[in-house]
Amino acid sequence: MNTIWQGRLDGEELLYHRIFQRVKEENNYDFISTKDFVLHGFAVDEGVRRNKGRQGAKDAPDMIRKNMANFPVIRPDFSLLDFGNITCENGMLEDTQYELAKNVSKVLLKGGRSVVLGGGHEVTYAHYLGLKTAFPEQKIGIINIDAHFDNRQPEDGVGASSGTGFWQIAQEGDINSLHIGIQRNSNTLKLFDTAHHYKMKYILADELFFENLPSIYQRIDDLLDSVDYVYLTVCMDVFNASIAPGVSASAYNGIFADAAFMHLYRHILKSEKLLALDVAEVNPVYDIQERTARLAATLVNEWFIV
Repeated sequence: MNTIWQGRLDGEELLYHRIFQRVKEENNYDFISTKDFVLHGFAVDEGVRRNKGRQGAKDAPDMIRKNMANFPVIRPDFSLLDFGNITCENGMLEDTQYELAKNVSKVLLKGGRSVVLGGGHEVTYAHYLGLKTAFPEQKIGIINIDAHFDNRQPEDGVGASSGTGFWQIAQEGDINSLHIGIQRNSNTLKLFDTAHHYKMKYILADELFFENLPSIYQRIDDLLDSVDYVYLTVCMDVFNASIAPGVSASAYNGIFADAAFMHLYRHILKSEKLLALDVAEVNPVYDIQERTARLAATLVNEWFIV
């Protein structure tokens, strides 16, 4: 067993189990069963480099695993298969994205639920492509919890990056996306214009307060009702720098993982249409006391217990 998956051993009976006791390291996709959670690490930040961000996110997947390991298992039927990390060789980001997409499609066609630990937010295009490969005729909805739209058009000579994922998806047909936590001071008017042009729906960070939850639920439900399957991606730079200092672009005015946020987050997780979840942009180089990695691990674990 990988030494990353370690935790407090209270006993071997099911009532004592923690995640490290239930995870199985695997490399054969034929062994996936329906409703298994299937984990890949996207140990890549080439897209962050291309986007002129702070590199270091490629080291995040194992740090997030470490912080997931000791969570208690709540559901008796919980099963987690870990297929290890995908890395980016020689700056070939596009090849790495297609590799993840291929693996994710295998997971979904076996009835598994895909969990990806990033890595930079270039994971978005790869993860979405995995869903679209598995279900080419189905309508895929994307919920992006992020301060940024990530709908920048690729620069000539640079190519895809951590900031281009939603622009790339939009080039392949109608995009069905809802972006939650968008900051006005983190997106140019051009990016807002691009969002409007492609009919990307969004909820500003300023709208995320408890009294506004009924309206937010409605907008989430409108997306959920209009699609066949849902993919949820969480960019950790949406959060305030005090609770998520270890990101590529920290935010002094980011949101908090408070009661209002957790209510809307769990509302998404409860959807039977949700097939895929990832966390992106954890950067251990700049983290403090592993706060960002711990928060990312907690957000993934919420799907395991909802």
